[in-house]
Amino acid sequence: MAVKSTLLGMVLAVAAARAPAEEWPAWRGPRGDGTSTETGVPVTWSAAANIVWKTAVPGKGHSSPVVWGDRVFVTTCLESEKKRVLLCFDRRTGKRLWDRVVVTAPLETKNSLNSYASSTPATDGRRVWVTFLDFPHVRVVCYDVEGREVWRKTPGELHSCHGYCSPLIPYKDLIILNADQDAELPKRAYIVAFDKATGRERWRIDRPNRVRSYTPPAIFEAAGKMQMVVSGSKCVASYDPDTGKQHWIIDGPTEQFVANLVYTDGVFMITGGWPTRHILGIRPDGRGNVTNTHVVWHLKERKIVSYVPSPIARGRYFYLVSDEGVATCLEAKTGRKMWSERLGRHHTASPVLAEGRLYFLDDAGVTHVLKAEPAFEVIAKNDLGEPCRASPAVSRGQIFIRSTKNLYCIGAAAKSN
Repeated sequence: MAVKSTLLGMVLAVAAARAPAEEWPAWRGPRGDGTSTETGVPVTWSAAANIVWKTAVPGKGHSSPVVWGDRVFVTTCLESEKKRVLLCFDRRTGKRLWDRVVVTAPLETKNSLNSYASSTPATDGRRVWVTFLDFPHVRVVCYDVEGREVWRKTPGELHSCHGYCSPLIPYKDLIILNADQDAELPKRAYIVAFDKATGRERWRIDRPNRVRSYTPPAIFEAAGKMQMVVSGSKCVASYDPDTGKQHWIIDGPTEQFVANLVYTDGVFMITGGWPTRHILGIRPDGRGNVTNTHVVWHLKERKIVSYVPSPIARGRYFYLVSDEGVATCLEAKTGRKMWSERLGRHHTASPVLAEGRLYFLDDAGVTHVLKAEPAFEVIAKNDLGEPCRASPAVSRGQIFIRSTKNLYCIGAAAKSN
């Protein structure tokens, strides 16, 4: 028996060693919902502890880092030079490998809480896609990982008094962009899909209502089909991500949205809205207009609603943090509040989930690590000592956090020689 146990242990160890490391290819990671399957993810750190490296990021930007293999990509804006830039760093050392000026153009009008580089790029390890506003035109550009431009497209215009923020969403061989905006005919608000390799337009959705919103599409398999679900433009709608054809739509519940949707236990959840705040649970099996049939619960408790930070889901529960710093756990099927507790003073970043732990990063650079459970429990509180607006990325057991000045790789403490 001892020999069998030893052999079994060796087999399991080899299998674990061969398990593929998970990359963080786009906004909210490999599944577009902020979750990671990585193990060995750090729980505690500070500005001086468990920092693998720290490197300066020039300019300003709120876009999140994306990670694949030995590369980390972020975008920034050199405001004095009016340059929007893609940066590539070595994920092992933090050394800047290259940078490319994607757009040089006058700075557009924006909300004071926004930046000129808020759209998170996407990568598949061979190419990296990025988008900026060259007002009034949207630019979508593809580079290879060595920084050579592959293609450049202009899908249309975008008009919003709050500026631009539209993370690119990869799906199969497509790269998808949401351009909800304030537009009057013949101008259109749209969601558009490009071929990843060539930039050829594959499909386009004419969005209803034509009102600015900033919600990245979220793609899940639900009710036996792939669904690309997006809130904003005075509706919540589900589309087939392969064709752009609509599955279902819900009117309202309000005008604009920022946070993207999540899905668990047979329920989609949206949170946010302006001028009124809402949290909705939605059944995924509808067809056509399902406003009166598929909203399973609806909360209007403004104190717990998240407007900018996107929520996260695990098992039977949804987790979210309001912009004002109140974190809440809701039962997915019923919307029943399990707990609601204050964390930081203000939150812009969206949380991530790894190893059953929730990581909530606030604007002051403090990350509260909580158990992802229906009972509230704080595991750790980690302070980088720098303001942060971008959402974290998790890859190969490490956390990448972009502050307003620096990019951090956080992991196990370096071994002494």
